Formats: sequence, structure tokens, C-alpha cells
Amino acid sequence: MSIRRPYVESPIIMATVRLVAPFVLTYGLFVTLHGASSPGGGFQGGVIAASVIVMLSFAYGIDPTWEWLDKRVLVGLAAGGIAVFAIVALGPILFGAEFLDLGVYPYVPDPFKYGIELIEVGIGMTVAGVITILFFALSRGAMPPGGEPYPKPSDAPRSAGAARADGSPSNPASDSAPADGTDPSAESIDEPTGTEPATSTDASNAGEQA
Repeated sequence: MSIRRPYVESPIIMATVRLVAPFVLTYGLFVTLHGASSPGGGFQGGVIAASVIVMLSFAYGIDPTWEWLDKRVLVGLAAGGIAVFAIVALGPILFGAEFLDLGVYPYVPDPFKYGIELIEVGIGMTVAGVITILFFALSRGAMPPGGEPYPKPSDAPRSAGAARADGSPSNPASDSAPADGTDPSAESIDEPTGTEPATSTDASNAGEQA
């Protein structure tokens, strides 16, 4: 089993992430907003925006970044994006039109253009929130709390049914036996000395002969 090393901060990575993160977030917003008229869209922009949080986690640690994040913001992004899409898509039904018939919105110069951009923003919000939540769920679930490395297999106590290194099952009695091969559970037995102890009858006969 591979041993996970403890996280060590790198000044070079931290400085690079601080410099690059604002530009990455700006590019994610650009891709999201221009998805209606150019290559891009809400899904691509949301993933790029979520990669900013991933970079911060790599630079400052997963647990510190998770504690720094406001969980309400993540939930708000995921739920708010769904709400924006639902409002824009279901709104035409209130004006007697069909689902996603954006041309019926009054007082909007180009309802199709701005309506699609709002939908892309909603998709980007949901994707960014879900990707961030999934990243922390997978990364924090695969490592112990605090980022400490996993214990070595040799440090874990061997159970009664554990197998030896050669594949044979372990025997608790033999594992606890001393190195000299003696059995500690065996009771000590006095060996015969060759002479039997004198009884009371023998002692009385010896007194009569005397």
C-alpha cells in the first residue's frame, strides 16, 4: 500500500497560484458569457472557474482551503444556477408561449441573445459549484483528516486471523511463543529421582528392628 506523504507548502507554487488565479477566473467568466456567440459556454466556463479552487487547494492544502471556503456560497452557486435557468426557461409560459421561447419577453432589445447568456450563466454557476463540491468530496474522502499519512502496514497490530508474509495463516500460540521454543502454557512436571519417599509403615518396622 502506498504511503501518502504529509503536505508541505511550496513558496513557488503559492506565489504562482496567487498570480495566475485571477486571470483564470476572468477567462472562465469570459468563456461563460460569450458562449452564445462564440466557442464556449456555461459548462466550459464553470469548469475553468472551479479550477481556481483546485489550484488553491494544491497550493495551500486541501483541508485549509475547505475550511476557508464558505459552504453557503457553494450551495448558493449550485442552487442559484438551477433557479436562473428555471426562471428564464419557464418565464415564457407566463406570457402564453412555449418553454424556452425567449422572444416573448417584453422590453428586452434582443431577448434571444440576453436570454441565452443568462442560461449560460446559470449553467456555469451550477457546474462550478458541483465540480468544487465533488473535488473536495473525493479528495477529502481519500485521505485522513488533517492530511496525515496513512500508517504503515508494519505499524498495525496483527489480528488473530491475519496471514503471515509467506501467505500461511498465523497461529496466535506460536506467535507468542518464546524464541527458545519452550511452551509457556505447559505445566512443570517433577521428574522422578530414582528413590521413593519413605512411608509410615516402613518407619515403624525400622523402629521395631532397632
